[in-house]
Amino acid sequence: MRSPAELKKVPRDQLPAVAAELRETIVRNVAHTGGHLASSLGVVELTIALHYVFDCPRDRIVWDVGHQAYAHKILTGRRDAFPTLRTFGGISGFPRISESPCDAFGTGHSGTSISAALGMAVARDLRKGTNRVVAVIGDGSLSSGLALEGLNQAGHKKRDLIVILNDNEWSISQNVGALSGYLNRMMTGKLYTSFRKRVETILKSMPHGAFMARIAKKSEELTKGFIVPGLLFEELGYTYIGPIPGHDLEVLIGTLQNLENIEGPVLVHVVTSKGKGYAPAEANPEYFHGVGAFDPETGKGIGKASAPSYTDVFSDAIVELARENPKIVAITAAMCGGTGLKKFRGAFPDRFFDVGIAEAHAVPFAAGLAREGKIPVVAIYSTFLQ
Repeated sequence: MRSPAELKKVPRDQLPAVAAELRETIVRNVAHTGGHLASSLGVVELTIALHYVFDCPRDRIVWDVGHQAYAHKILTGRRDAFPTLRTFGGISGFPRISESPCDAFGTGHSGTSISAALGMAVARDLRKGTNRVVAVIGDGSLSSGLALEGLNQAGHKKRDLIVILNDNEWSISQNVGALSGYLNRMMTGKLYTSFRKRVETILKSMPHGAFMARIAKKSEELTKGFIVPGLLFEELGYTYIGPIPGHDLEVLIGTLQNLENIEGPVLVHVVTSKGKGYAPAEANPEYFHGVGAFDPETGKGIGKASAPSYTDVFSDAIVELARENPKIVAITAAMCGGTGLKKFRGAFPDRFFDVGIAEAHAVPFAAGLAREGKIPVVAIYSTFLQ
């Protein structure tokens, strides 16, 4: 597949073969160049479904962080250039506006997608446009304050906006998944949405109708809340759909197609498996989150330098210092391995704090510790403190 237009011509029963081909291409090339492997493998089916249903670049797809967008790059005209991923003069490892009109927004850090997508949706409405705007965000990114601010504002504005929550940490039991799937198909169907609007209109035209409409809405929410773990999003103003299996193309495509029946902001909760389809990455998704060159047959790294890196030196030094001084504590923002704090976490679990993707919280949190006599070491990539 070299373009979304080509993808749309593929019969739906042949799309799993496209997914397998994409995974093979991603693994083969990332084994040579290095890159963010596990996340990209986890969203292959979701990426196919998005491009199968929506019309890119007219419809805007914003990838949070962007490290999971390798399949998106391949499907949007960069298949031949993909071997140059993350190399000098080659294509970027993240979406870049200058690289393709299908890269709706330049990304790199987490938590920005919902705010950016809301801005695009508002701009669309101001020019009386009809295109769709989609933000794809992971469950880790959703823990950031920036993402929650965007989520709150988008729910308040009531614009037509689709947020895809790519959740690769939860599993759904079969029974709950079946009930949830039935309920979601019902609640996104044309018949149900049309019926709901007509009932609401009739109720509001009656004496005390507004009150009765609110009671009906609460009843619907309570029924849904027993089965669907999305009441928080409903309270924020979203129509919540999910959880749905993120590797089932039929379910993904059907759900996305049904979204045209829903007005206002929608959150689709998609459950995926990080590293899907490549056994070494499925077994160790943390290692394959961001990986150097490796043997694709075994998954083992190749060409590792014998000299220790600066991160290795820091890792040993901070543990040594912490043994001598019990006041030392360590803080990271969801980058324990990358910042060299794994050894510290193992040696001093009660003095190690991973605040999630929340750098803005990590720094004043450390200041509070320091004010009370602790010696906090905050390990954050410099680019994440911009």
